[in-house]
Amino acid sequence: MDIQHKTDFLVIGSGIAGLYYALKVAKYGSVAIVTKRDIEESATKYAQGGIASVTSADDSYKLHIQDTLEAGAGLCDQEMVRIIVENGPEMIKELLELGANFSRSAEKEGLAGFDLGMEGGHSKHRIIHASDLTGLEIEKVLVEAVKKNKNIQVFENHISVDIITQSKISSRFQQNNGEDTALGCYVLDKKSGIIKTFLSPSTLLATGGIGKVYLYTSNPDIATGDGIAMAYRAGAKIANMEFIQFHPTCLYHSDAKSFLISEAVRGEGGIIRLKDGRTFMENYHSMGCLAPRDIVARAIDFEMKKTGDDFVCLDTTHLPGYRIRERFSNLYKKCLNFGIDMATTPIPVVPAAHYSCGGVKVDSYGRSNIHRLYAVGEAACSGVHGANRLASNSLLEALVLSNRVARNVIKDLKKEKPSSQSIPQWDVGNAVDSDEMVVVSHNWDEIRRIMWNYVGVVRSNKRFNRAKTRIEILQEEIKKYYWDFVITSDLIELRNIATVAELIIKSAMGRKESRGLHYNLDIPYRDDKNWKRDTIVVNQGGKQVKMEVYSP
Repeated sequence: MDIQHKTDFLVIGSGIAGLYYALKVAKYGSVAIVTKRDIEESATKYAQGGIASVTSADDSYKLHIQDTLEAGAGLCDQEMVRIIVENGPEMIKELLELGANFSRSAEKEGLAGFDLGMEGGHSKHRIIHASDLTGLEIEKVLVEAVKKNKNIQVFENHISVDIITQSKISSRFQQNNGEDTALGCYVLDKKSGIIKTFLSPSTLLATGGIGKVYLYTSNPDIATGDGIAMAYRAGAKIANMEFIQFHPTCLYHSDAKSFLISEAVRGEGGIIRLKDGRTFMENYHSMGCLAPRDIVARAIDFEMKKTGDDFVCLDTTHLPGYRIRERFSNLYKKCLNFGIDMATTPIPVVPAAHYSCGGVKVDSYGRSNIHRLYAVGEAACSGVHGANRLASNSLLEALVLSNRVARNVIKDLKKEKPSSQSIPQWDVGNAVDSDEMVVVSHNWDEIRRIMWNYVGVVRSNKRFNRAKTRIEILQEEIKKYYWDFVITSDLIELRNIATVAELIIKSAMGRKESRGLHYNLDIPYRDDKNWKRDTIVVNQGGKQVKMEVYSP
């Protein structure tokens, strides 16, 4: 059955980046949002910390820029950092106009009176938050606005399969040379099992992160790197995938699934300790527990391996109980559900995969090297985060870049008329239903363990080679499933995490130094003379071509 949807703007993903962009472009045409669960389910929903933005008199753009560049370990695009930081207050104003209710310390309107938090790597209190449910608050107001907009149609429980490009319309498996035009996307309706064709003169990837590639992650189950994997298969440049941020403090509890203990807890004075009560962060960085995340995560990993402990503790018992219950009301209640009273008991924590600083390589307007294919949010690599993301800069980047993409897309569409070319429907070929889909879950589990054990917080050349060999074997198995069996959402996600795992390994093997989030035991030093550059992987004619491009 051939079902086609034509729209002026196609958005894949329903987090902060996709929803905000959709609202911006809806003034100029029809918008289709494709999201693989319900519209509210995204990584944005689970963001506890807040948005970093300069709003106080004792702060400045210069300081925010300096903090971002310092955390990024020499790989940030300085112009992009400036753009993101200087446009921050405008984005906050727009969220306030949409109805976002951020925490305040004084009854003042506008940007004044916010209860500004402090997080690792920041030199000033500049984290705007809604208690410890900032992401949920932002997602709520954006979803409400989208649902009220008559120009926006949301396709829930639809998962994207592959990007349709000019060179691929004759065959769903044909590769291209990276010089191409995006025409839309093939999408699986999870309820009917039908693969639909979505056509648009502009396709935006806002699919979020890659956390489920790892065994332990703070990310929701949807974070399977779909946009990055699809873009790579279509011939887009993928950059800096070796820089995976492991959040230092994920709750260690058998019943807690992907539950993050916000960095803001350390910002309020929480102290990281060993199980016996000793502190150690002062031995690793002058900022102690407020050091950048990569340093804290590695320090915890090192101490756990040295002591043999399964976790370390985040101690807030010395802080006023009323402040903990007020500032972290949701976090406090969640911990109580697991039998932990933050006011009297240190929280057991471990590092977990949290954020990808790499992704689809884009310019300052979100453009990939494939014409009319754009990427924003965690699916994109704009150069803002460099080799390590500064805490709470991600929501800010998502808003600013989405706004810039929207303005640029509207201009582009006015200049060009979209192609009226006929697009073939998805060809199921001789695929049959599988009665052994248990292998999908087995493969998924194996990939996640390989990545955690060999391409985790601390790495080595030997570990890279082991991971590469095993992932290549799994890739061959998955390719066979994909050809032989009717496509399901599980199979799509398995294919995508395998692709993303391969990209992370290739990028990590290509970096001949340690920098930011990438730490190689065999090359433990940073080499600014030879390696201050992005690592880019390109799919050209079915072959992986690594290109090293110097950063600005």
